[in-house]
Amino acid sequence: MLVLTDWGFPDFDDHEGVHLFSDRESGLSAIIAVHSSKLGPAAGGVRFWHYASSDAAITDALRLSRGMSYKNAMANLPMGGGKGVVLADKPGAEITTAQLEAFGRAVESLQGRYVTAEDVGMSEARMKVVATQTKHVSGLPVAAGSAGGDPGPVTARGVYLGVKAAAKRGLGAESMAGVRVAIQGVGSVGGGLARLLAKDGAKLVLADVHADRAKALAAELGAQAIAADDILALDTDVLSPCALGAILTEQSIEALKCKVVAGGANNQLATRQDGHRLHGRGILYAPDYVINAGGIINVGLEYLGQGDRAEVDARVEKIPVRLSEVWDESERTGDPESEVADRIAQRLIGRA
Repeated sequence: MLVLTDWGFPDFDDHEGVHLFSDRESGLSAIIAVHSSKLGPAAGGVRFWHYASSDAAITDALRLSRGMSYKNAMANLPMGGGKGVVLADKPGAEITTAQLEAFGRAVESLQGRYVTAEDVGMSEARMKVVATQTKHVSGLPVAAGSAGGDPGPVTARGVYLGVKAAAKRGLGAESMAGVRVAIQGVGSVGGGLARLLAKDGAKLVLADVHADRAKALAAELGAQAIAADDILALDTDVLSPCALGAILTEQSIEALKCKVVAGGANNQLATRQDGHRLHGRGILYAPDYVINAGGIINVGLEYLGQGDRAEVDARVEKIPVRLSEVWDESERTGDPESEVADRIAQRLIGRA
């Protein structure tokens, strides 16, 4: 059988389906990758992004959907892993209502095997348009006290709890007061994280590809803003990647001057070997799909109709517990945290 690895896609991991959609009338080009539905419908957001090539977009969908399988399993959600990618034709392009509707029809064509929600370049308002064409969508506006809505603030809360746990584990810090934290990307998640850490007295350095956004938040919080290209090599206690993925490479890891990496970005490791490189340098790593699970907990419970905001908060509070399980096993076995987390997740989805 011919599989995507034969076509030059090494991130194909026995995905159950990789679906390519094109709608000429609206101009939609989209990918929906379903990695696993072992535990339930494949859940994962859709991002609107400009990629250098269609191959790069497919690779992103493959990696992100696998990450969602692991994330949902580690968060104890009865959902599998999937991801949607809508291709922007140029940087800074705006998605149209017609394209959102076409994407909703694409989701509906999978008959519930994939459940979508917002991710990079999407919003609650855009999910409302998608929801006019399919019921298999989450992250919609909800009543106060209910599970659901914008996943960004809930993701930020979970990452904040994970950063505190990582600082205690890797630095011996009983509080975040005075702990130096460099945050790469200050959008919904990174910005929310920065505000929470600032209240604790952490010393923050912020960077974003939109330099004005980083400068504005730094001025608000009494933090420092630096160029996006400089953040990874900054001398700091904690590096918190909260932008796009694949930023931890052989070269960037060699340049790191931190003791802990804990952030909200998906797929932070460019390759599997990079987890070994971090471990070899003695840098404590919080596996991304464990620490950033707050958002999917929120929209997952919304879609399933299970629990309210109190239940969401209770589950998010368990993120440090799961991280500690990963770190404990890493210490016992000597294996990198990334490998340990993958191993636990694979067992949970029946792919050990």
